[in-house]
Amino acid sequence: MSKARLVITAVVVEGRSQAETARAYGVSKGWVSKLIARYRTEGEAAFEPHSRRPRSSPTAIGPQVIELIVAVRKKLVEQGLDAGPETIAWHLQHTHHVTVSRATIARHLAAQGLVTPEPSKRPKSSYIRFQAEQPNECWQADFTHYRLRRPDSRPGADVEILSWLDDHSRYALSVTAHPRVTGPIVRDVFRETVATHGVPASTLTDNGMVFTTRLSGGSLRGSRGRNGLEHELHRLGVRQKNSRPNHPTTCGKVERFQQTLKKWLRSQSAQPATITALQTLIDAFVTEYNHRRPHRSLPRHATPATAYQTRPKAEPGSPTTTETHDRLRHDRIDKAGKITLRYNGQLYSIGVGRTHTGTHVLVLVQDLNIRIIDAATGELLRGLVLDPTRRYQPTGRPPGPAPKTKNP
Repeated sequence: MSKARLVITAVVVEGRSQAETARAYGVSKGWVSKLIARYRTEGEAAFEPHSRRPRSSPTAIGPQVIELIVAVRKKLVEQGLDAGPETIAWHLQHTHHVTVSRATIARHLAAQGLVTPEPSKRPKSSYIRFQAEQPNECWQADFTHYRLRRPDSRPGADVEILSWLDDHSRYALSVTAHPRVTGPIVRDVFRETVATHGVPASTLTDNGMVFTTRLSGGSLRGSRGRNGLEHELHRLGVRQKNSRPNHPTTCGKVERFQQTLKKWLRSQSAQPATITALQTLIDAFVTEYNHRRPHRSLPRHATPATAYQTRPKAEPGSPTTTETHDRLRHDRIDKAGKITLRYNGQLYSIGVGRTHTGTHVLVLVQDLNIRIIDAATGELLRGLVLDPTRRYQPTGRPPGPAPKTKNP
């Protein structure tokens, strides 16, 4: 039997006073008084729980605002843009001059069946977030794939999109489409981006060979030369940072940007059939992303362009002129009497001589200075200063076999 029924029975049936009943059951006299009054008005219905909903809700939004929330979300979804409560709230405030809390928007989206709760999703508070303090303090770069579409709607060629993103502001510095992203393309695009936005203090990429070769080389780590991008960073005094293997969240900002970009591209009714058409769509998205789309990770949901342009830019350190790039390679002289060496992303052939064909050698490299040593005897077979303008480095001897010397 419920306490309410016991209290009513004690007062109405047994005739005990309300004060005595309140003391006996450990409740307040006011509650007993309200309960008896409700019983005398409602009878047995007094034992049923009543709704706690307030009689009025002065802050409740009207049906017109709910319709506007649904309309804004539908428009954002159709455009392939973020359509979460925070983004909708930003558009309501800045476009329609209506202020609605994020929680209210989320509640009405759920009531309309427009969102699916994800209780198993990892909470944002569990992530360790980092962000550069200034624009140009760190640029992130990565590339992703996108499938073109033929005129008959069949899948077309697979192309790659290279993105450079400012870590502080999430400003898309450069987004370009290519048949295939290569080391020279990364270097050239970086140079173009620097010409437009200045030199960054550092860069952050994964360990892809188009970004770095200094972490490759198997058991002889560092045996490979710098690629084109690494030489450019070294020349400008830019600090190069690379994520650890199997840690994609380190470059999470640029990877999240690429996810947003591809979602927007797939939502377009006219899918690109050529790289030129794809680049046109990319340029349209970058304009929307940088200048008109609020970014949830930025203070007050500012646009990336606002965050990038309103703060002083970081600058790189002084270019290193005394530091040299030293490396050791093991090689074998081929049938043509030469070895190959990669410098600044370019492959060079270095003549040693056919008489040394098959000889195992040690190649000592200090920037452009090269020494080729017989691995077995320690004999210096050739020393030279690499000429980057010549793909083949001749020995300087006349072509053909060495002349035979006659015995006196």
